[in-house]
Amino acid sequence: KQWYQRRVAITAGDKLHSEYEEYLSTRERKPIKVTLPDGKEVEGESWTTRPFDIANGISAGLAQNSVISKVNGVLWDLDRPLEGDCNIELLNFSSKEGKEVFWHSTAHILGEAMERRYGGCLCYGPPIESGFYYDMHMGEDAVCEADYAGLETIMKGIVKEKQPFQRLEITKEDLLEMFKYNEYKVRIIKNKVQTPTTTVYRCGPLIDLCRGPHVRNTGKIKTLKVTKNSSTYWEGNAEAESLQRIYGISFPDNKLMKEWKIFQEEAAKRDHRKIGLQQELFFFHELSAGSCFWLPKGTIIFNTLQKWIQSEYLKRGFTEVVTPNMYNTKLWELSGHWQHYAENMFTFDVEKEKFALKPQNCPGHCIMFDHRPRSWRELPVRLADFGVLHRNELSGALSGLTRVRRFQQDDAHIFCTTDQIVDEIRGCLEFMQAIYSVLGFTYELELSTRPDKYLGEIEVWEDAESRLKQALDEFGAPWKLNPADGAFYGPKIDIIVSDALRRAHQCATIQLDFQLPLRFELTYNAPDGTEKRPVIVHRAILGSIERMTGILTEHFAGKWPFWLSPRQVMVVPVMPMFNDYAIELQKKLKLQGIEIDTDLDDGSTLNKKVRNAQLAQYNFIFVIGEKEKTSGTVNVRTRDNVVHGEFSVEDITEKLIRLRDSKSNEDKLE
Repeated sequence: KQWYQRRVAITAGDKLHSEYEEYLSTRERKPIKVTLPDGKEVEGESWTTRPFDIANGISAGLAQNSVISKVNGVLWDLDRPLEGDCNIELLNFSSKEGKEVFWHSTAHILGEAMERRYGGCLCYGPPIESGFYYDMHMGEDAVCEADYAGLETIMKGIVKEKQPFQRLEITKEDLLEMFKYNEYKVRIIKNKVQTPTTTVYRCGPLIDLCRGPHVRNTGKIKTLKVTKNSSTYWEGNAEAESLQRIYGISFPDNKLMKEWKIFQEEAAKRDHRKIGLQQELFFFHELSAGSCFWLPKGTIIFNTLQKWIQSEYLKRGFTEVVTPNMYNTKLWELSGHWQHYAENMFTFDVEKEKFALKPQNCPGHCIMFDHRPRSWRELPVRLADFGVLHRNELSGALSGLTRVRRFQQDDAHIFCTTDQIVDEIRGCLEFMQAIYSVLGFTYELELSTRPDKYLGEIEVWEDAESRLKQALDEFGAPWKLNPADGAFYGPKIDIIVSDALRRAHQCATIQLDFQLPLRFELTYNAPDGTEKRPVIVHRAILGSIERMTGILTEHFAGKWPFWLSPRQVMVVPVMPMFNDYAIELQKKLKLQGIEIDTDLDDGSTLNKKVRNAQLAQYNFIFVIGEKEKTSGTVNVRTRDNVVHGEFSVEDITEKLIRLRDSKSNEDKLE
């Protein structure tokens, strides 16, 4: 391909790399101390010793298993020389950052293969939560599943070549010349490269804009697979060019690939979109893309989750409110959403004024707080809202219940004094723990601190961060620091939950906000008679009920625990003459809030009725006949074919109510 030679020619083969080697040779060598995580110090030489040398000096196995290093907290190529005294960490694939680097490097291999196979213009190729992708502009051409095997063959050839990843620093002018054949790279260079020089990485004939770092060479990728493809838009803009996106996965050994394939098979069985249709819980329709149609059984789950959170609100001092669905865009300009979020909002004109459907509840809650004077005696004010929210997600990004346009969440905003922050944050964490322990989730906590671009005074940020640290320490669960990853308006606590398949999800959020009170000029009367500004705590536990339902569907694999089940009991009469008794039982238990149905299909056998109920995931099946009708009893068995035997109607009703109210995830009758 002509542009291959053009790029390689600009770099004069290995000219830039040779210049870098020459630059290294001119640097003054001096002894340095390299400190390992356990505090041990290793001697090295500046501009000569590499992280790989340090790892190899400890053990050959450590060197081979290391994916990347971290030097003074910064990710660093294993073959990049150390420049002075430093602290070093060696990260393998099991670490989060190790996976990201490993998959990012494989994305470059995919990019090289795509250039060889299609000859289009590469765009972005990042690592993602589970693997990587690369986008390419291919004109009118499109990728199809039949291409996967060929791409994998090319990628495996690149791996076999063990192409080294070379870090090169290039001027902006040379970059523009190098990538002039690719208008997408030119856009990135012009819009995002703000320095005279920047880095690219080279492996074989591929040279790509990249901050890195990367694995040592392509041979580190032991096994890989192209997993899927899709269409997308340049930078997610539906008005821009259409691109082809190819996804993949890779691992440092075959065992991990085998485990991943087994995991994918299990995840496919648990897919909430599939189970939602099978169990008639919900569906989606093209006439309202991204908005869920909740069927009666699905609505039972939705309402159960909502009522559960509402019952917790009563215990925890939250007041539920209802706010408008649409506002004049002047509100969003005041809140700052319009400047940062307008493209994600549904807007329309009303009497020559522009309005928008709300994507969040917080501005409405600010209006509610501010509608009359507030006293310090009222604080904290905890406003909770299940209002309908809308976000204009791209059609290509929509994915079942986990990415929608219309949703409701257990949203709340706490207006409090600075001195109340610790107690309120600790209360939010305890609320979260109470909910997640019932659902069977484990979780990790991360404190995200002031980002590089932030609003407000540093002193205020530092005070808030110290209070969040105090609340986390008092809560007692382990937590990690996530530096410089807070929101621009305040620090936050990220809660990452793991489901039954050990997949990570972020549902709950606890965020401090100093900016909205400032923008809305919110105040309260302090004890000394002065006006003070409150702090807002943004808080959600379930997050979107839609997304949480999707996660729970897969977490429980459609086998809903009794308290959350939309199909708790199925009554199966052995003969048509007992249908009246079945209907009588249904009426009695319905009045007690039990989700109970009857199978009165006279054309089915008893065994078929029982089996149908088990397949439909009814927690309990009541079999009734002459004996049960005469004695006022039911014969109870489970969906797993455990036979509990005969119970009086009163006794089984009490047991079911106790089981429901216990919110146990095990269907044990006690």
